[in-house]
Amino acid sequence: MAYDLITMGRIGVDLYPLQSGLPLARVSSFGKFLGGSAANVAVAAARLGRRTAVITRTGDDPFGTYLHEALRGFGVDDRWVTPVPGLPTPVTFCEVFPPDDFPLYFYRQPKAPDLEIHTHELDLDALRAAGILWVTGTGLSEEPSRTATLAALAHRARAGITVFDLDWRPMFWRDPGQARPHYAEALRHATVAVGNLDEVEVATGVREPHAAARALLDAGAELAVVKQGPKGVLAVSRSGECAEVPPLPVTVLNGLGAGDAFGGSLCHGLLAGRDLETVMRHANAAGAIVASRLECSSAMPTPDEVAAVLDAGAVR
Repeated sequence: MAYDLITMGRIGVDLYPLQSGLPLARVSSFGKFLGGSAANVAVAAARLGRRTAVITRTGDDPFGTYLHEALRGFGVDDRWVTPVPGLPTPVTFCEVFPPDDFPLYFYRQPKAPDLEIHTHELDLDALRAAGILWVTGTGLSEEPSRTATLAALAHRARAGITVFDLDWRPMFWRDPGQARPHYAEALRHATVAVGNLDEVEVATGVREPHAAARALLDAGAELAVVKQGPKGVLAVSRSGECAEVPPLPVTVLNGLGAGDAFGGSLCHGLLAGRDLETVMRHANAAGAIVASRLECSSAMPTPDEVAAVLDAGAVR
């Protein structure tokens, strides 16, 4: 049976301080969580009832074992999560200064295992059969992951829904100035492009939301989703459908997982064939719920939680 969603890209262990508002130098205890954008999006969609899997790699170490256990616990198929001997599983620390300051510290040296995805390891038939394939900009940052990501996109050949999460992390690139041509190649194969204002500017050179959405469509996408922070989200389709949805009121505890919750809900709504405004409102609500919680993966909402927030018009 085909998967509803296969994601491809980053995974790691998130260590979040259990004391909010303190710099790392003064934090004394941390919570350990599954992390990484590709893994989190798969978890978010699984929480909404979708059959999901992730293609990624970990270290051959106890943290790698933990990530397998966590994925299975969330109902995400881990058959394509393989170890890389000699490379440690990545760890990410964050600082929590609500409502809008959450510095991240990535430990991905000498190289993250999730950048060691090889083309010959891909199950191309499964990738083509999936309802949605989700790939990320981080996957383009180094070889062999770059070639594998583009090969997955090319083989899928725009069959079904193919999402390119712009996912801009300049610290992962040896030369951030070289990213745009690789982003352009990925956009050529994608049917949906998703990113915030900084990310769409990297991909297109344009920052104004409506112009950026048009640039993403011109680059090949059928649907452009531009996240505008406190101004909400703009979605524009090639067919002319447009939805601009404001954010829901929420008391933010940790904003880092909101985008991944948004992504999982976006996939859920697109697979369900909902109209664009409904998809965006549901995704906004999912993101707001996670922003109100400390963790990312284990904070992903259920359908009932999203429905309750939409009925209330705010996260209580």
